[in-house]
Amino acid sequence: MFIDTYDTPNPHSLKVVLGQAVLGGGSMGMDFPTLESAKVSPLASALFDIDGVVEVYLGADFLTVTKDPSVEWQHLKPAVLGTVADYLAAGIPVVDQGAAADSADTPDDYEGETKEIVEQIIDLIETRVRPAVAQDGGDIVFHRFVPGDGIVFLSMRGACSGCPSSTMTLKSGIENLLKHYVPEVTAVEAVG
Repeated sequence: MFIDTYDTPNPHSLKVVLGQAVLGGGSMGMDFPTLESAKVSPLASALFDIDGVVEVYLGADFLTVTKDPSVEWQHLKPAVLGTVADYLAAGIPVVDQGAAADSADTPDDYEGETKEIVEQIIDLIETRVRPAVAQDGGDIVFHRFVPGDGIVFLSMRGACSGCPSSTMTLKSGIENLLKHYVPEVTAVEAVG
């Protein structure tokens, strides 16, 4: 059984890599910001049972656990790793059958020229942004595009959610990238 951990730019989030897929390749991640939202995932629910865990994100091949700032990783990390190891040994599915990832707009939600713009935006996010932020235990997902205003709304998840560097990543990195390749984009905003 392989389990490894990595620090992230968010000091309150820990990336956990397993020797197996979590949600599987190509999957949209699933963010669980509360115990209530985690009820569709036995693994996320088990992690929320650990005192100090405040958020869980499940990605294609990793998971990210975010802690309460008042708790130290040296006290929390053994419990997180033990829970994940127990979970893997039990062979329980990561999410309940029928549980769906968060919904977001797709190009099919738009028409004409706007559809082509959204296709470009999503392609840039999928090929250039998501792989980079996944290395840090996070994820950024297209939410919607407002034609006319040129504003792109993105969801920040995992280690990106609440990260001190997230605003800089969003404005200096992603916004500049999208504005460079898609002139119709004027700004990028995060949605909660």
